[in-house]
Amino acid sequence: MKELLADTAARAARYINGVSQRPVASSAESIAGLEALGGALPENSCDPAEILALLDDVGSPATVATTGGRYFGFVIGGVLPAALAANWLAGTWDQNACMRVMSPVAAKAEDIVREWTLDLLGLPANSAVGFVTCTTMANFSGLAAARSALLQRRGWNVEEDGLFGAPPIRVVVGQEVHVSVLKALSMVGLGRSRVTTVPADGQGRMRADALPPLDEHTLVCIQAGNVTTGAFDPAKEICARARDAGAWVHVDGAFGLWGALSPLYAPLLDGVSLADSWAIDCHKWMNVPQDSGLVVVREPEHLRRALSAGNAAYLTQSAKREPWQYTPDSSRRARGIELWAAMRSLGRSGLRDLIERNCRQARLFADRLRVAGFAILNDVVLNQVLVSFGEPEKTRRIIGAIQADGTCWCAGTQWQDHTAMRISVSNWSTTDEDVERSVATMIRLAKTDN
Repeated sequence: MKELLADTAARAARYINGVSQRPVASSAESIAGLEALGGALPENSCDPAEILALLDDVGSPATVATTGGRYFGFVIGGVLPAALAANWLAGTWDQNACMRVMSPVAAKAEDIVREWTLDLLGLPANSAVGFVTCTTMANFSGLAAARSALLQRRGWNVEEDGLFGAPPIRVVVGQEVHVSVLKALSMVGLGRSRVTTVPADGQGRMRADALPPLDEHTLVCIQAGNVTTGAFDPAKEICARARDAGAWVHVDGAFGLWGALSPLYAPLLDGVSLADSWAIDCHKWMNVPQDSGLVVVREPEHLRRALSAGNAAYLTQSAKREPWQYTPDSSRRARGIELWAAMRSLGRSGLRDLIERNCRQARLFADRLRVAGFAILNDVVLNQVLVSFGEPEKTRRIIGAIQADGTCWCAGTQWQDHTAMRISVSNWSTTDEDVERSVATMIRLAKTDN
């Protein structure tokens, strides 16, 4: 085992050291080479060292260099050194984070990260926090808590009696609602099409003046950080109206909530703390390994009631917070350990610098491309940039050329009848040199497009 882990460390270090020199996208040849991983399952056991070598030799070339500094697609962060190391160690420990008795260290890490997160983001200190896989599951969990609370007010126990015959819940979303919220609404049985949609302004912000009448049977879903423009719904006004009416407000804050770490961007989140539940991604701007998100609910009993499986004789409970009662999962990995490591390694100033540096780099992208004669379609309020290179087909060709070139990687999108390229800066390792190098490539390929 010792030799195998040493070999793993050496191969991983070699990958990390070379990630800035390799093309960001995988080549066609490397993708074709993945066939070597298949075939019939061997009849006999294989040497673990041979398995590792095959996986590295064939798999590493076919990865996308998302952990490098020039990947700007899909709001994907890299992985901080301390978070990666903690992830390895937690994998070695092989802890099940279901209950405190199964892993005291996993439970304690969650306790600490819960406290730090609520403090950093300015959310209610007594809120419940569940450690989930992603924003989709955080949205699911927050909406399950909302469903439970709203129906309980009307004398309906949805956990026991289900939704058959239950009183209706009115769901209000913005025109730019993220697909993960709609997916979560379908999973909790509220339906993705049975929603009232509020129009958005030119930046994708929900128009508070267009809100329908709200009451105590209404669930309002708002955004903190539009995935395309970075814009924020007017939380203060919406939450005030919802609170007066007794409605529940859920915030999809996948990456935007981390803006609260900086005094430069915290004003964008004015009023967000008045909501009832929040969904947060950690493998985006917090830069921990994939498969990490948080759900936060103001009143802990609502989340616990919605997600707790009840009691069984063999489940050892304690008087303290039991992790499994606040997540859809029971058995799960100890993802709170790498979050603890990321936060502890950066500290407040490091976390603030990460947010501010990426936002400044997004503005640098926008400034350089605008000067080069290309249209920036959004107000760059955070870390998202939308650029059009002209006619839709031309923009699509240039996006394809940029992706094929390998210097950097950006995705295409449609925004209010415009075909555009979306640049998301959310990696701790992105340098100004990475930005300048990427911009130079973008401009060169755009200028040479025929």
